[in-house]
Amino acid sequence: MIINAESPDQPEVRAMLDQLDAYCASLYPAESNHLMDIASLLAGDVLFLVARDVTGAAVGCAALANRGAYGEVKRMYVEEAGRGRGIGSKLLEQLVMFARMSGLQVLRLETGIHQPEAIALYERMGFVRRDAFGDYQPDPLSLFMEKHL
Repeated sequence: MIINAESPDQPEVRAMLDQLDAYCASLYPAESNHLMDIASLLAGDVLFLVARDVTGAAVGCAALANRGAYGEVKRMYVEEAGRGRGIGSKLLEQLVMFARMSGLQVLRLETGIHQPEAIALYERMGFVRRDAFGDYQPDPLSLFMEKHL
């Protein structure tokens, strides 16, 4: 597997993000989905990573949005066929490395309460639960987490 910074504006990556959107829409109402669109992911303060398997197919992605006082993990996704192979962990490790290189001292994220595998991954990677941050409002369907670097 290879992980590189890539544009999210590629047909294969857009398809993966569409899968993520559909998955989130199946679990939560629209007001509880806090998804970054392609235009936002293309902003200069966002690092977008794509994981590719040995055939070159995109199998996962993740974004790091630099919010100044912290970095925010966004758009974490691993295709269903690739789950359980450590792709999510490797993507998060890369985000942590880039965050440290950027001088960030904390990473934060919002995820949904109906995603136990994602929550377990974040906890294994050292994220702890916290209150809502930034523009987020408390939401009984949201879980907010952070990791000090």
